[in-house]
Amino acid sequence: MPHAVAAGRKVYYEIHGDDPGTPLVLVMGLGGTCRGWLPLQVPEISRERRVLIYDYRGVGGSEDPGGPFTTTDLADDLAALLDALGMRRVDVLGVFLGGMTAQEFALRHPLRLDRLILVGSYARPDAKRRLLLEKWKELARIDAPLSLQVRERLLWTLEDDTLEYTDLIDSMIDFFTREGAPVSNDLLIRQCDACLGHDARDHLRAIHARTLVLCGRHDQLTPPKFQRELADEIAGARLVTLSFGAHLVMAESAQRFNQIVLQFLAEDRGA
Repeated sequence: MPHAVAAGRKVYYEIHGDDPGTPLVLVMGLGGTCRGWLPLQVPEISRERRVLIYDYRGVGGSEDPGGPFTTTDLADDLAALLDALGMRRVDVLGVFLGGMTAQEFALRHPLRLDRLILVGSYARPDAKRRLLLEKWKELARIDAPLSLQVRERLLWTLEDDTLEYTDLIDSMIDFFTREGAPVSNDLLIRQCDACLGHDARDHLRAIHARTLVLCGRHDQLTPPKFQRELADEIAGARLVTLSFGAHLVMAESAQRFNQIVLQFLAEDRGA
């Protein structure tokens, strides 16, 4: 298992592809491991771009220092990993918590970032998102059955039409419950707290990286209003809404998602 020592802690990472250009870092969302990128994004994107995936603190093979953390802490963790790997400058794509981490990375480490892709993220949670995240925290705190926690999150992250495929949903729930939760309940609570505490709204105009905001039209967890706000506040940002897909648009419309990402990364690079 490949590990790097970043900021004094072991961090699990994988690098795929051998393109000599700017690497693309894929930053996972809430409650997931970096291996979630392997089935649908890594095989296609790594044919044209070198791809770095890694696990947050406490996830998978990455060491957990314990205690609370913020999205700024996670952004600094990423910078420390890049230092350990000798990567001077990268493109970053982040989903939900990963998108919040990417926003802070853009603000705190602007010279390390070339292009920014935000997927299903927000600059600041509204009342509904705060209530929802507190609910997810409570389910974890009372050690609710994993199957219940998975069903709860699927309701908020999948397209209604996808939920009609009951065999698929049952197989997804079976997979997650059979393999066990990718993060502990304690860590999930701390990740939710990081999402609750994230607030970059008043600083978005300080982001100068070329930015793509990408979302599914039927995203209920982070509805289009959040994506429009990000695109409006980040200078020159482009908003692309996929007609099919909800919060997990990278899975539900994977081929189109990957195509849009690769086109954005290739613009004005002669690739």
